[in-house]
Amino acid sequence: MEQNNRLHEGVTLYNQKKYSDALAFFLGLPEDSSIDNIELAYFIGLCHTKLQRYDDALLYLEQVVTSGKNIDRVLQCRFLLAVIYAISGRRRLANFELEKLLETGYKTASVYAAIAFVSWEQKDTERCLDYYKKSLESDSENISALNGLGYVLATQDKDLTQALGFCKKAVEYSPDSGACLDSLGYVYYKLGLFKEAKKYLQKAEKKLPDSEEIKEHLRLLKEVEQKR
Repeated sequence: MEQNNRLHEGVTLYNQKKYSDALAFFLGLPEDSSIDNIELAYFIGLCHTKLQRYDDALLYLEQVVTSGKNIDRVLQCRFLLAVIYAISGRRRLANFELEKLLETGYKTASVYAAIAFVSWEQKDTERCLDYYKKSLESDSENISALNGLGYVLATQDKDLTQALGFCKKAVEYSPDSGACLDSLGYVYYKLGLFKEAKKYLQKAEKKLPDSEEIKEHLRLLKEVEQKR
């Protein structure tokens, strides 16, 4: 009971979004703890993921997946593995995990959106658009799909009015997301609405000051403003 209470303390820290504190707590538990190792690996993997320590996260998430215990957590960790593989450029591994998830019917909209992201990274724009649309058919409020589809349409100069609608919805659902704010600002830039573009791109930069993509969008906007 005492050990379970101690695990609960770490979970509470995690739920409070104190990911560094939660990670330190979980890693500090004694080796002779009666807590299930897979349970512990699950929470450590989640903490590393939230802290964007992806290589460390993989070690723990893979333990959960290979354990076969608690199917819901196995599927959740498989999805996180796919996202991490996609972010880190290991696209074949990402595709493998996503295809496995599709076979199970796990969070179909999120999986479709992740496949779309991987396709975008592979410069397969048509497949990307197709899967973002599939994601929204499954869940019309999926933020990743709304944001991703709006942004990709804007980069291709396709259906800019529709792209604006998608990105505005994404920001409505996730107003503090730097990625969503950036996409909305970029769509406004593509539409020639530079005042609105600047407003949202600057908001995005405050949320994600190290983002090279946001800096590039602001640079493009500045070039236009200097020519006017």
